[in-house]
Formats: sequence, structure tokens, C-alpha cells
Amino acid sequence: MTTLATGAPTLLEVRGLRKVFPVTEGILARLVGEVKAVDGIDFTLRRGETLGLVGESGCGKTTTGRCILLLERPTAGEIIYDGLDLTKLTHKELLALRRRIQVIFQDPYSSLNPRMKVGGIIAEPMKVHAIEPDAARRAKRVRELLTICGLNPNFADRYPHEMSGGQRQRVGIARALALDPEFIICDEAVSALDVSIQAQIVNLLEDLRERFNLTYLFIAHDLSVVRHLCQRVAVMYLGGIVELADCDELFDNPLHPYTRVLLDAVPVPDPTVEAGRKFRPVKGEVPSPMNPPSGCVFHPRCPMAVESCSRNRPQLREVRPNHWVACSEVR
Repeated sequence: MTTLATGAPTLLEVRGLRKVFPVTEGILARLVGEVKAVDGIDFTLRRGETLGLVGESGCGKTTTGRCILLLERPTAGEIIYDGLDLTKLTHKELLALRRRIQVIFQDPYSSLNPRMKVGGIIAEPMKVHAIEPDAARRAKRVRELLTICGLNPNFADRYPHEMSGGQRQRVGIARALALDPEFIICDEAVSALDVSIQAQIVNLLEDLRERFNLTYLFIAHDLSVVRHLCQRVAVMYLGGIVELADCDELFDNPLHPYTRVLLDAVPVPDPTVEAGRKFRPVKGEVPSPMNPPSGCVFHPRCPMAVESCSRNRPQLREVRPNHWVACSEVR
């Protein structure tokens, strides 16, 4: 885990972000409910920082990233990027900002156009944004990006199906770098890869962050990858952030009961230690985001829950310096 200067300026601030998906049925699309995918979250991201966003499947991590990219329009809330509220910008104003914000998608198989050669895939953003009108210079830039991402420049003439999963993900990273962005959202960027390839991609992302002074929002469910790459970690559960702290502080001193459950579930590489470890799985199932519990959404599964937890929804509060927790029982 790398450290970050605490005086770095804020690049992104998310305030009260909500995203609700309507649930309809029948040919008349009658509204029968709504899914609260993201339910009022707040966090900030400093320049040059990597913030990890973790939680189990369906908790709203990817929807948060897509809302920041405005691939999904937020239902409510503000997304302040470098002083500008992205939700209030026109299409033309957003187009200029999109050069600075890029994304690396989860699946390297479906995120690359199978009908295009790798060179065309990487060059396309430069053509769309009219960065480099000269085709020869675009091709040179493509070869540079492939080299930076650890690929042979000759791969520009290959199709995605001729490459392995790790190589395709490197192509996805090269495409994200094509516009010289300052902020990249990594949406489960290594989860579809073998463990040995994961390590290579994580090291590449870290090298690129230092080389180009990039800022990452790293969405993941693999906590060991998050610990290696991130400076701060936000833990999500059922659409809300339940804990936010510096990486080492969160892993060494988790305060929210859900964070403790997540960390307890991480296997230990030593078989002897793993065999003697006491692991108590959390009770029950994740509630439906269509019908979340009242009060604290984790209270039906929480070992610390008291009667008031079913009535009062705890707010994220700073219980220690730079350590925020949404739990009324944590002092």
C-alpha cells in the first residue's frame, strides 16, 4: 500500500448520490416498485489518490461508478469534479470533460469490439475527440501506448480474439490512457483474470498512477488487491457506505461489524493458520434493494444489533481521525 500526501487537493466530491431504478411489469409498464441501487452516499477523492470501493455483489459499487461517469443519470445528489457539478452540465460541456475521466471495464472479453483491430480500438478515442487528426501520428501513439502497457507494438494488427484475457485487459488500459486522462474508474478491472495475471495488472496500474499522476476509483470485491493498491477504502452495503478509512487503519482496526465480516472471510494462505482460525459466517441473506430493512440496513444480520437499530438509520460519522463509520453502537 502506497502513501499519499495529505495536502493533495480534492478532485472529486460526491454528495448525497442516489440512483433508483423503477421496476415495471406488463405491456403497459406499470410501476410496481423501485430498486435503491445507491442510496445517499458521500465521499471525496484527492488528486493522485486511489480510493477502493468494496462490498459484495449487488451493493451498488458499479452503479456508483457509472453515475460518476454519467453512463447512468443519478436520481439525486451532486458529483463535483474539479469544482464543476457534472449533473448540471450540458452535453457539449460534458464532452470536453470526458477526455479527463476514463474507465477500465470489468470484462476484457465484452468491452472490446471484436470486429476492430487493437490499433483501431485504441485510436478511436483520439478520433472521436479530434486529439490527433494525422493517421500516422495516431498509429505511432497507439504503438507507444501498447509498449507502456507491456504489449508488443505489433499487437496493433491483431483482433481481440487472438489475445489472452490479460492482454485484452492491457488493451483496455491502453485505450483508457489514449486521451491522457487524470481520473480513471477501474470497475472490477482484475476480477475476470487469473490470479497470476491479476498481480501483473495491479502492478501496471500502480506504475501508471505514479508515472502519469493518475487518480483512481478502484471498484473491487477482492480485499487483498485493494490493500495492495489503495490509500483509502470505502465499504458499501446495500447502497450505502458503512465505513471509510485509510487502508491500513481499516484493515488493522475495522469498526463496523460488516467490515469485520468481510475481512474475516478473506482466506489465510497458511493452511495451518487457516485450519485453526475461527470464522463465523454472517447470518441470513442480503436483503432485497427493492425492500430494504428499516433503520440500519445491516441490522437483521448484525451480531451487535440492538432494538433501536431497526428504527434509526445511522449516519456516516467520524469516530476517529479520518475514520468514518455508519453504526450507532460504535463509540
